[in-house]
Amino acid sequence: MLADDRLETAEWLPEVRRVLQICNVCGYCNGFCDVFDAARRRPALHDADLAHLANLCHGCRNCLYACQYAPPHALAVNLPRTLTAMRQHVYRRGIWPTALAGVFQHSGLSTVIVIFAAIACVLGLALLNVPAAMLVRPQQGLGAFYRILPWDTMVLLGALPLAWSSLAIGIGLRRYWRVTRPDSSPVTLAVLGAALYDILILRNLRGGGAGCNDFDHRLSHQRRRLHQTLLTGLLLSFAATLAATIYHHALGWEAPYPVLSLPVLTGTLGGISMAVASAGLLWLTWREDRIPTTRAARQFDHASLLLLSVVAVSGLSLLVWRDTAAMGLLLVVHLGGVLALFLLLPYSKPIHAGYRAIALVIEALEQSRQA
Repeated sequence: MLADDRLETAEWLPEVRRVLQICNVCGYCNGFCDVFDAARRRPALHDADLAHLANLCHGCRNCLYACQYAPPHALAVNLPRTLTAMRQHVYRRGIWPTALAGVFQHSGLSTVIVIFAAIACVLGLALLNVPAAMLVRPQQGLGAFYRILPWDTMVLLGALPLAWSSLAIGIGLRRYWRVTRPDSSPVTLAVLGAALYDILILRNLRGGGAGCNDFDHRLSHQRRRLHQTLLTGLLLSFAATLAATIYHHALGWEAPYPVLSLPVLTGTLGGISMAVASAGLLWLTWREDRIPTTRAARQFDHASLLLLSVVAVSGLSLLVWRDTAAMGLLLVVHLGGVLALFLLLPYSKPIHAGYRAIALVIEALEQSRQA
């Protein structure tokens, strides 16, 4: 077993292939998740096969604690760790433009730098719009937020980086799809429905059904539930933004909106869900058994959870203190956090959602064809 997660993936690939070959011969863990049946359908284990299997794995870790060949056995089979290293390789290879791969490789430092740079950028735009004294003066009534930054500026701060990130992510996912898709079989609505169901319930995070091995041999559904809570928070936050857009354009109502309005209610629930889930996942990754993962993957997780926490907590703080002198600076911090999140989307942990979604579509496609 390779012990240093800083090794190049070219050195990891033989290890990933070796471990999966042992798993294909053994077959003991076939009931845990889709990875093992999918690996048996790919006995040659080409590089594209390894990429698909790595993203089909959701990191439940059941196989490590059930494996009779796990360390300290001489075969040293550690499938979760090897597939984690493979996933990092796939994400890095999918980065576009490739010149920004360093942002991914140094995710912790990059995240901190981008957060502070984004907040400084928003602060600079605010100071170009209003005197510094207005940032520490209460702003109340309709249009209070737009006295700090015009609505058009806020839209550009979100739309431009999001458009860039969508393009970068789309290019990476298209490459992955073309490499890993097994054939040209049509992707039907039934296939997409089956994959969407697996995505929403996070079926492969249930392991063999009893949950993940987050800390040791004990099983738990905490990781799966926290991921679902985070997804719910993100969807509610998107719904809040959509509702606020309708209020602003269709109804002509300016923010800030009443506490019981649709944008505020959905945004509050979304922010609370994101904050709780981010804190819970940070706690899990801090206490987790480090044998099934790599140092780079843990830093990758921590950086993204920190960024999501900044966005969620600053948004909730802005709601609580929006009628006070703190509103201006809180708005700057929140918009800076959102800007940093959008800029880092192609180079941080959220990209795993796209790769795993494609892996689940391919798995649903193969199962449909077999049926």
